[in-house]
Amino acid sequence: MKMKSESIELEGLKVVLDRLIYYSDPLKFSDKTPHAFIYFLTIKNDSSCSIILKARKWVINNFDGETLVIEGNKIVGLTPEISPGEKFSYNSYHLTSVSGRAKGSFHGIDDMQRAIHVKIPIFEMLIPENDSCN
Repeated sequence: MKMKSESIELEGLKVVLDRLIYYSDPLKFSDKTPHAFIYFLTIKNDSSCSIILKARKWVINNFDGETLVIEGNKIVGLTPEISPGEKFSYNSYHLTSVSGRAKGSFHGIDDMQRAIHVKIPIFEMLIPENDSCN
């Protein structure tokens, strides 16, 4: 989805990282990406506007210097509509071979058809030093 460049950050709309789980299983994952980070996010709408989220953008800065940008329509296959006082929670994952830092944003429209966005807080995905896949 292409959003207008004049997107506003809607006051009262925020994303919370509820939980981050590290998981590694060399029998299930490829040698190139043997580590999984499962993240649980909640998007809280404490604004006075209803919103529809239509797209997402993730920027992952791996500690080996590589940057991965992931953009796409929908959020886990959905376009959540979130009324004032409501929230939307979901979980997804990132497969990797190195530790890194993730951040991003969700994009959509409010009930006045204004392009809006909300930032995903930065979080680190740290592979434990004693992991047998290293």
